[in-house]
Amino acid sequence: MKNRILAAALLASPIALAHPAQAAGKTFGDPVAVADGVTIDPIIDARLRYEGVDQPTTDADALTARLRAGIEVKHAPSHLSFLVEAEGTLGISKQYNAFPFALAGSPQRRTQFAVVPDAESIDLNRLQVQYKTKAFALTLGRQRINLDDQRFVGSVSWRQNEQTFDAVRAEATLGPVSLDGTYAIQQDSIFGSEAGPRRSMDGDFVFLGASAKFGPVTAKAFSYILDYDEAFAFANSSQTYGARLGGSYPLSKSVKLNVLASYARQKDMGQNPTTYEADYVLGELGLGYQGFTLTGGYEKLGADKAAGKSFQTPLATLHKFNGWADLFLTTPAGGLEDYYVTLAKALPKVKALPGLNANVTYHEFHSDVTGAKYGTEWDASLGFKTGKVGWVAKYANYNAKTFGVDRQMLWLQAEVAF
Repeated sequence: MKNRILAAALLASPIALAHPAQAAGKTFGDPVAVADGVTIDPIIDARLRYEGVDQPTTDADALTARLRAGIEVKHAPSHLSFLVEAEGTLGISKQYNAFPFALAGSPQRRTQFAVVPDAESIDLNRLQVQYKTKAFALTLGRQRINLDDQRFVGSVSWRQNEQTFDAVRAEATLGPVSLDGTYAIQQDSIFGSEAGPRRSMDGDFVFLGASAKFGPVTAKAFSYILDYDEAFAFANSSQTYGARLGGSYPLSKSVKLNVLASYARQKDMGQNPTTYEADYVLGELGLGYQGFTLTGGYEKLGADKAAGKSFQTPLATLHKFNGWADLFLTTPAGGLEDYYVTLAKALPKVKALPGLNANVTYHEFHSDVTGAKYGTEWDASLGFKTGKVGWVAKYANYNAKTFGVDRQMLWLQAEVAF
């Protein structure tokens, strides 16, 4: 009965919250003043999603709902705030395997189905205290951390249960220079409260970044040091040092050139059982014209051939990279080269569907060590809003050559957030 009530609430929430009752003179979800200089801001984020997987031996049909709720209390005179947020995920249709790893006795480990890592769970998502001014911020507690494009550290917000960190983070801006440093003792994973030892991983995690703007160009140096305590995660202990350069240049009144380049070197750390060194390389060019953006790029997650070990990014928002079919969430031992091209279009003049956008991406994947073609993939998406509800339809089609199996995936999603 409890599950049915929660299911009904979660199913109704994207539509119900899109047309909420309003307090006098206030829009639902806006901060509410409760004392001199003190406001309370409600946090509500409801999402309903279907995810279908079609591959040769196992399929999946997952209908899941996620409700995230909390409050943020701010005291303007002291620049202090307190935030608490809980998160619950419900499997409405359970024809999917929630855990891609062995987990004894779990009713959500259903190996007859393909993996969709959106486990049913109830979690404390964030619990933080923050001091923030225009030039400085200090955040302590369980928090969401998204760095740059989330290639190395991100919240994995595409999954129903996001990744957060138990950490202290300091951010400072000194003119054109920005400094960002984090020390975390725990990675709270996407697998949720029912994932046993993989619900969270302890360790010492340090994220450091320093960037500066030079006109339209932003340059950044970074380091990510990951030292895990759990034996099953030792292989992800690493130290990565690198830099990235990005900018946008107007070529004319209607044409814009976007440039992004990055390089990093990674080697083993702590109790990693393998001694290795591997390179990361990214080069990307894009042209924007009247709402169209054409982007072409090359990304390499290299491999140490002698060690049989490749460049890994275990804290990244991995779904954003190397194809939405999620074949390369773990970089193959032979490394990965991804050649890709994307055509995106924003359609702001379609007033009936605010925020209407579409894109198509083609990927060609190769081994860094042998050059063998792993496979190809087509991805496509369409998004828009009706009222407060954001709608997304996505499709991925991976055609295997020498790695993995053919896989087609479809997503239909509705979300509302305040």
